Amino acid sequence: MPQVRFLAAAHVAVALTLVSPPPAAALDYPVLKNGQWEITMTGSAGNGAPRTSTLCLDASTQKNMLDMGLGMQKEMCSKMETRRDGSRFYTEAECRMGNSVIKAKTVMTMIGDTAYRTESSATFDPPLLKDLRESKSVIDGKYTGACRDGLQPGDLVTSTGQKINLKDLQRPGGAAANGK
Repeated sequence: MPQVRFLAAAHVAVALTLVSPPPAAALDYPVLKNGQWEITMTGSAGNGAPRTSTLCLDASTQKNMLDMGLGMQKEMCSKMETRRDGSRFYTEAECRMGNSVIKAKTVMTMIGDTAYRTESSATFDPPLLKDLRESKSVIDGKYTGACRDGLQPGDLVTSTGQKINLKDLQRPGGAAANGK
């Protein structure tokens, strides 16, 4: 069960990266086009092979994920500095997950409201999950049209085919607790 919760948290992190840049009070947040999004993540975690997920996105899902991100930031992060330069958002953060301190740098480049690219690097001290000392990742998101394949707003289909509704993760006893 802890692995299911960790995977659910990892998918929420991906979704938060997709839905908005890391929160900061003075920034104007980009709004992504409502509909189905393809999210491809490559990085040092796992075997480095690309992992593609699908997300059905609407305005309420974006707002919920932003609110969840703000809450997580307040609980976990002692530092969160974000600045915007045109279509790029730069973030430096220092957060705690368990007994590990995570120092991360992220650059998110928006391409209108239909695509983005996020490049990030992080260090973990002490290592997270016993051996994760650092990670680098790239997340490319692109709008692919209206939601299809029976997906409803908030539905995330992971690269392994697991379906999670991000809105359920906020409810007590939601997907993370039930292992959906």
